[in-house]
Amino acid sequence: MRYFLDTEFNGFGGELISIALVPEEEGRAHFYEAITCPSPTPWVAENVIPVLEVKPRSRAQVARLFARYLHNDPEPLLVADWPEDIAHAARLLVTGPGLMVSVRGVRFELFGPDTILAGVGHPSTVPHNARHDAVALRARILAHEEWEASFLE
Repeated sequence: MRYFLDTEFNGFGGELISIALVPEEEGRAHFYEAITCPSPTPWVAENVIPVLEVKPRSRAQVARLFARYLHNDPEPLLVADWPEDIAHAARLLVTGPGLMVSVRGVRFELFGPDTILAGVGHPSTVPHNARHDAVALRARILAHEEWEASFLE
């Protein structure tokens, strides 16, 4: 199944703060967790931390929950519109030197922002909240794919 991925992180190249996976299939549970961020950048402190909507956990706890969420899907495909989202999701699987959480296999797909149909709406209802941003990403990509299919008919 496809899951639409978004993350928030502590400034350019910074540590992961929150991660969300929104399944393509409506009605299925979303994955959304936050990681403790003891020293947020001023922008993150003002724009990300106030809209987290969940109590932050340790990175190790979030990694285990992330793996558990994906465990029953034999072929999860995580879809993102920004390379750092994929990098943070992949790094979350690493738990130590030569160690990773147990997953069956995960694939990633990157839709560049210019690839998704320009002008398709679906803005995030809570910007800088990974779950809301992932919901909006799912809506934009599905609308884009629907438009492409109708255009090609």
